[in-house]
Amino acid sequence: MPGGASERAGRPPLLWILFGLLVLQALGGIGGGAALTAKPDGSLLGMPTSLLEGSPFVDYFFPGVILLLVLGIAPLAVSIGLLRHRPWAWFGALAVGCGLLVFELVEFAVVGYNVQQPIWAAIGCLIALACLAPSVQRFFGLRWGRRVSPR
Repeated sequence: MPGGASERAGRPPLLWILFGLLVLQALGGIGGGAALTAKPDGSLLGMPTSLLEGSPFVDYFFPGVILLLVLGIAPLAVSIGLLRHRPWAWFGALAVGCGLLVFELVEFAVVGYNVQQPIWAAIGCLIALACLAPSVQRFFGLRWGRRVSPR
């Protein structure tokens, strides 16, 4: 019975860590994205638009939208998918982890170093690595990201 007590008991501990990291990312993405879209001048987060000189952005609105949707709402949806044991959730979690790492690298290239960048980049790496763990892949019926046929 999907979603039953026996399935919950069979969830590997690393899946709960992955879930926690995704929720943490979702909260950060929603908070940061909402702040940047509400005040694109960056004043809510103490980020002057002068940091964007030489970048394709005149203000933080577009990066805020990306942050809100891709690194806020998407990880929240993926974390719910993990709890409901949806097959797409594993792929979504891996995409969120890699996406977060790419976002932080681009942010570093565009605005320069910020103390939060290595922290969020590490969270992205941990999300991706947790997805690659054999116990998490097995839970989703995968081996190296490929569907394993039941025996």
